[in-house]
Amino acid sequence: MRVAVVGGGVIGLSCALRLARAGHDVTVVTADKPEHTTSAVAGGLVFPPPGTEPFAVCAKWTKVTVAGLARSGAPGVRFLPGRLMLPSRDADPGLASTLPGTAWDGDTLMFTTALVDTLVYLGWLAAEVAAAGVRTEHRLVRNLADLPADIVVNAAGLGGGVLAGDDTVSPIGGQVVHFADPGLLEWVVDDRSPVATYAIPHGGHVVCGGTKEPGRRTLEPDPVVAQDIVHRARRLVPELADARVLGTKVGLRPHRPEVRLERVGDVVHCYGHGGAGITLSWGCAEEVARLVV
Repeated sequence: MRVAVVGGGVIGLSCALRLARAGHDVTVVTADKPEHTTSAVAGGLVFPPPGTEPFAVCAKWTKVTVAGLARSGAPGVRFLPGRLMLPSRDADPGLASTLPGTAWDGDTLMFTTALVDTLVYLGWLAAEVAAAGVRTEHRLVRNLADLPADIVVNAAGLGGGVLAGDDTVSPIGGQVVHFADPGLLEWVVDDRSPVATYAIPHGGHVVCGGTKEPGRRTLEPDPVVAQDIVHRARRLVPELADARVLGTKVGLRPHRPEVRLERVGDVVHCYGHGGAGITLSWGCAEEVARLVV
């Protein structure tokens, strides 16, 4: 079957690879190269942020992704233990509590999960997609009906809502700062404030954040915000006190009240993942493959 996948981020590429391996004739159509997508800015910690819905299916998709990353042998992926600190002993750890091997002491959830160096991983994923015979066209899609395919997969992130006429999708800005990695052997997320502070080590660098800016449209980093992230990260992880700051990046998360993954006619919609694109990627790709028949 001829399948056009719209979107070249982690969701689109994962869907394309899964579909190609299932024997479909796949073309990825994307305006941006993988390194220029929102996925490339992500911290890469595989766990669903609070508010990722629908709960039950996102928990299932997360487990599929963790297992898939463990089997993949992909560069840029490693498994490390870490801590998720919550605001009170009565706080709901949400989807993170569904991951295997979790320990919960009432205000901190401890577990081991995948950490994905997004630029390295996206490069590997794009190469795997090409090796599987998938064609890639770099152009802007304005109408899904214009694509010459039997089935279209709408995995265009923020653009997915526009293409679907869905006004429930909106950008939530997230700025991060990269430090040189001093050799951290665990990740940490402090969710005890309205905006989480986190440090996610990848060997060569540590991604620290973050911000949550509904409606943001610009990708230009704010130096004042960057300095605030530096201060918060160094308070959270003292080992970063003397670590060199490498730079700062901004991404626009495609927020939706819940992830949309459904088939409507000859279109499979798969968008609205917010900050959980990498976390849900392989689980969503499996579901997309099931719907493309």
